[in-house]
Amino acid sequence: MDNLTAEKPRRGRPAKSPEQLRAMRSTLIRRGMELLTERGYSATGIDAILKPTGVPKGSFYYYFESKDAFVAEVIDAYAAFFASLLDKHLLDARHPPLERILKFVEAAAAGMARYEFRRGCLLGNLGQEVSTLPEPFRFQIETVFADWEARLAQCLQEAQQLGQLSNHTAPTTLAYLFWIGWEGAVLRAKLERTDRPLKLFARAFLAN
Repeated sequence: MDNLTAEKPRRGRPAKSPEQLRAMRSTLIRRGMELLTERGYSATGIDAILKPTGVPKGSFYYYFESKDAFVAEVIDAYAAFFASLLDKHLLDARHPPLERILKFVEAAAAGMARYEFRRGCLLGNLGQEVSTLPEPFRFQIETVFADWEARLAQCLQEAQQLGQLSNHTAPTTLAYLFWIGWEGAVLRAKLERTDRPLKLFARAFLAN
């Protein structure tokens, strides 16, 4: 069975220099992000990760201590990428806070459309498989979600201070609710292959 829980293969030849090692690790992590956002954990095999890079299967463990360590680094890389996307829009003081959130939604929708809605949220994909994942992944995923919530809560708090948003609900609670709804909207967008669920969810959320 060739998946991320398969038995560890024999070791192969390592990269010839530290620079090559770092470059190939980055390449493999990017490939892992592509596949995990599209297929999820269980359906992503080592061969699918390695084949486009030309890395022999036996060399995988020269780049990563284990398959679990590889997936953990992919999660970290995705978290950094997505945090950068959030900051680009949510911290953009040229626009009012609620408009910044809509700008983020538009950018995320465009990103999904670029890949014909085959790729979704890596964390959302893994979350749907949480019962079969190693326990540390659950805590890692929760930590990333908490970071996203904090970034959004800051923007929502600013919106409340400017009178754009009702003060009836705490920004932290609103941010928590946003990401719950967002993951559902991303899943529905993949199913329908349209950005309608994303934009409809965002409009409904911000109207309250």
